[in-house]
Amino acid sequence: MKQYFVLCVLCTLFNQFIIAQAKDTSKQSNWTNHFQLTFISQKHTGFKAAYSGDKSLADSVEPTASSITTTLFLGRKLWKGAAIYFNPEISGGKGLSFASGVAGALNGETYRVGAVEPAIFIARAYLQQNIPLGNTTYEDVADDVNQINDKVPTSRITITAGKFSIADFFDDNAYSKDPRSQFFNWSLWANGAWDYPANTRGYTQGLVVELIKPNWSMRLSSVAEPSIANFHTMEYNTNAHAETFECQHKIFINKKKGNIHFLASSNHNRAPSYADGLKAVAINDTFTLNVIRGNVKNTKYGGSKYALGLSIEQELTKEIGFFSRAGWNDGKYASWAFTEIDRTINVGLSVKGNKWKRPEDVCGIATVINGISANHQAFLKTGGYGFIIGDGNLNYGKEKIIESYYNAHLSKYFWLTLDYQFVINPGFNKDRGPLHVLGVRGHIEF
Repeated sequence: MKQYFVLCVLCTLFNQFIIAQAKDTSKQSNWTNHFQLTFISQKHTGFKAAYSGDKSLADSVEPTASSITTTLFLGRKLWKGAAIYFNPEISGGKGLSFASGVAGALNGETYRVGAVEPAIFIARAYLQQNIPLGNTTYEDVADDVNQINDKVPTSRITITAGKFSIADFFDDNAYSKDPRSQFFNWSLWANGAWDYPANTRGYTQGLVVELIKPNWSMRLSSVAEPSIANFHTMEYNTNAHAETFECQHKIFINKKKGNIHFLASSNHNRAPSYADGLKAVAINDTFTLNVIRGNVKNTKYGGSKYALGLSIEQELTKEIGFFSRAGWNDGKYASWAFTEIDRTINVGLSVKGNKWKRPEDVCGIATVINGISANHQAFLKTGGYGFIIGDGNLNYGKEKIIESYYNAHLSKYFWLTLDYQFVINPGFNKDRGPLHVLGVRGHIEF
């Protein structure tokens, strides 16, 4: 109850802050302030399972699993081209089977949740500086979440330093990016094969440098890695760091806008290799096995994981958008931060409700196919466990997921979503499933 009391106090202070800003219009261009609250509740059907392990999704009907997050998005302009952003956040609840058993996990909000009871923490706190290049033109950028109402150079270098989600800057996609308004599934709103560096709630610390031009951009980051798999503490040193590089290019097909992103990353951390995991199973080395599961801190550093990703979005009509992602990593070292996927490809459509006179409504449908490397398969087959999946055995098959949702804009600040997911071979296991997952989401934003 204490956490809920804190939440109420924060909301009250935020409302008073907005009122104060409205009275002093001279500050409108110097401050940004927004708020969001998202509640997700899910339930799945029972399904056939030849066996189950410690990280399996329950094969029987579980009690409804729910999560909640609420965030204040505050920002202040400092000097020309510079601003500071600060996002306190509260999260709580859980995913189905505590977000285990499906590599393409079912609730995109639960990756931020470290405990069932709501807890308050700082999600983002960073400084951002825009540096104009040459005789650039300027464009007006409207006030938005973590964006000051300002004139921004169309040719610029943007430097961001502090705490943030690396996914704020990379792997963007207009139609499949935000589990608070679009698809729920982890491997649809992000590239599942990119084991992007983040703590349990999805945040890291470091530096992002972007070169932005009117029709293309490039960005490079160097950030901290978790000290333990899927853990809340981070570290940055010569042995623990992650670099990500991305090229983005705007495209136009029949005068309809689109974007293509190419991503490459390398992660250096304490993750053992799956070959080490196989040896640990053979000799009952419980320490190494617990490192891979995210239970203990490794006393030595592992190797490097390399990944490639591609993201495409294309407007087909004013109402319909197409998107697709593909991703690959070498699959040699244990998954450490995001999820246990080594190969992925997805395609989907997003449709606005103009045709049925609901222009603010959006519906989407997509399918994703996920896979893992041969070493990863062998590790799970021998009874190994990661921090998300592991059934004690494995009859390998690609994990296939279909998701559809309808997001209805019911009032100025409130959206209600109905969601359905169909999962074949959960956790890459032909001996389990398929299953049906129903979900509902309420979202408040202003």
